[in-house]
Order: sequence, then structure tokens, then C-alpha cells
Amino acid sequence: MKIFLLALMLVVSCCGVRAQDLAVVNAKVYTSPDSPPVNKASVLIQAGKITAVGRHLTIPPGVKTLPCDGCVVLAGFWNTHVHFMEPKWADAAHLPAEQLTRQLQEMLTHSGFTTVVDLGSDPSNTIALRRRIESGEVAGPHIYTAGIPLYPKDAIPFYLKDAPPSVVAMLGQPATPAEADTLVKRNIALGTDVVKLFTGSILTPSHVVPMRLDIVRAAVEEGHRHGQLVFAHPTNLEGTRVAMEGGVDVLAHAPENLAGIDDAFIAQLVAHHMVMIPTLKLFSQDADIANIRAAVKRFHQLGGPLMFGTDTGFLADYDMGEEYRQLSLAGLNYREVLAMLTTSPAQRFRVSEHKGRVAVGMNGDLTILSADPASGDPSAFTQVRYTVRNGRVIYRSH
Repeated sequence: MKIFLLALMLVVSCCGVRAQDLAVVNAKVYTSPDSPPVNKASVLIQAGKITAVGRHLTIPPGVKTLPCDGCVVLAGFWNTHVHFMEPKWADAAHLPAEQLTRQLQEMLTHSGFTTVVDLGSDPSNTIALRRRIESGEVAGPHIYTAGIPLYPKDAIPFYLKDAPPSVVAMLGQPATPAEADTLVKRNIALGTDVVKLFTGSILTPSHVVPMRLDIVRAAVEEGHRHGQLVFAHPTNLEGTRVAMEGGVDVLAHAPENLAGIDDAFIAQLVAHHMVMIPTLKLFSQDADIANIRAAVKRFHQLGGPLMFGTDTGFLADYDMGEEYRQLSLAGLNYREVLAMLTTSPAQRFRVSEHKGRVAVGMNGDLTILSADPASGDPSAFTQVRYTVRNGRVIYRSH
């Protein structure tokens, strides 16, 4: 009985209770970033899982169809750096479902995101939002959340100084490894999935305070003990070095202050099996943006995996076009960008057996575009016609 209940819980957490049957018919299908497209193909989803992909499929009676001439079908997109920190998410447990669905469409699902990683928010709101999504009451992406990030002692970033005192009081500032361990445990007890550290906290635009290495290691060890990935906001050389030496898994941003970050150091990051989320739109107005792009490209050239993320939610502009444009300017081709959106995060989150590709047995998560990214125009990734999660259309452009 216990095994059965555990299996049932896993199905619900993976697919929600609103998994549906759907057939996407007569589309161009990219089954993975490295595979050639299959033209005039169909994708059949039953009970939320992909059961067939290819040409000349027989669609069972009663299955809803999406005629998709001119569509380009891809695996559901991930955004691995978002925040549910805006006031509109307050009291998510009780807001009308229609309002939450609309807000999720405006922020995320209109851009094709079927899975997102929240790297800092009030977990009482975000976990309630996730619960309502997974129940099928609200249409939205799957959410991983870090809950409350950890900051260096007495070093809250300058852009959070004006937050309400009640919010500032929630922000974890461990002074010892034991305090860091306790704060990570507290987040985990609330139902969080990943750990977020500010290993380089911007006290003023010219003053970055690194987190102590022993505190980083304590937080990382506790996160890893519970099977959680650890993300870091690095900012500069010292913040990035502390993250690397402390065992952090993912740089939540490219470093924006590149002084001292050379090829040899980037090679060390790669050797430590770190992943980077560029968030280039965030830095697009920086005078040094060209060098930040070059550092991202060099990291990738040396074998460092990249994941797509934008800091959406901290950035109130929800348009993804600038992120795709900057990635193109960094020299990344559409297949590399598609991997950032699909297979790379699925692999890093250890869910590649059911996410990241359009293949039999995978979750029925699809991002369906009106344009082909292979055209060379990075804005093609923004032309989302449908977003499908577990066979359920959670966004349509018309």
C-alpha cells in the first residue's frame, strides 16, 4: 500500500490531476535540439504522456486535435531563473483561479514556459500557487522554488533595502555555518526544491560583499544532503570563486564584473562541473555587455552547460525577445539555445527521462511556435502559438 501511495504521489507531482489527451497534427516537430525536424508529423498525448510521434498517425476517437499547419513543435521550454516576488502574488492561496492563470500567462506561459525555477520569493505564496497549479485549478507551469535566499551577514543587496521591513526581516543572513544549515533546513521543511545563495551581494554599485566560504559550504552540504541543486548569485570574481570552491552547482547569472575572470578561471568553473544561466537581458544596458557575452560564449566553448533564464519577476518586463537577441549576439546558434531551453535543464534537474524531448514516454509538455528558429531569426523563439502542459493547452495566442 505504501509503495502504491508513493507512486500515486509521484504521478500527481509530475503531471497534476488535469493531464489530458491531445493530438497536435501536421506540424514540423523537433524531437530534440540535435535531431533534424520531422515534417508533417503529429504528436499524440494520452493521459498527459506522449504516446506517439511521427507521420501518418492514427488518432484515437475522442482525442482533441490541434490542427497545426505551419506550426513548429518543440519540447516544453524551461525558464530557470524567475521570481514570484511581485505584490500580485501575495495571498496566492486565495486569489481567484482565473486571475492567477491570467498572471501566469502574462509572465510565463505566453513565452512557452512549461517549467520554471523560482530563485527567491515568499514560499507561503509560491508553494500555494504551485499547489493550485498541480491540482489543475490554475493553468500554469511546473514550479521549482528556492524559497528565501541566503545572503552574507549584514549585506542585503542595495536594491532590496527599500523592501517592507517585514520582507527584509525574512531574508536569511547566516553568521555561522550552523545558522546556514538551519536556514536551509527551514526552507526545505516549507517544501522548497533548490537552494539560492548570494555569494556576491551588491551592497552598493561599487561594493560587492562575498559570502564566507565556510558558510557557503555548509549551505551546499545541507542542500546536497537533501538532493537539492544549489544556485548562486556571483556578481564578480570573488563571489564566483566562493561559489565554485563551496560546491555550488549553478551560477544564477553570468558574472557582471569581469575583472580577473580570464580563460584560465573560466576553465576552472567548467572543471568543477558548474552550469551557468547567462541572464543577458539583465545586463543588456551595461557598458560591458559585449565582454559579458564573450565570457558566456567562452564558458560554453570550454564545455560548460548553459540553461535559459531571465530573472523575470525581478524584471517587470516579461518580453523574452532581448534575451534571445543577446544569446544570438553571443554567438549561440538556435540548437544551442534550444538545448538551454529543454535538454540542458532537464538533465541538470535529473528529470531527462520524462522532460526535455518530444518522444514516446515523455511528459506531454510542448511549446508550439508559429516560426522556425532554424531560420536564423532569434525572435522565432518568441512567436508562441500554444503552450501545452501534460496535454492541456495552458496558453494560446488566439
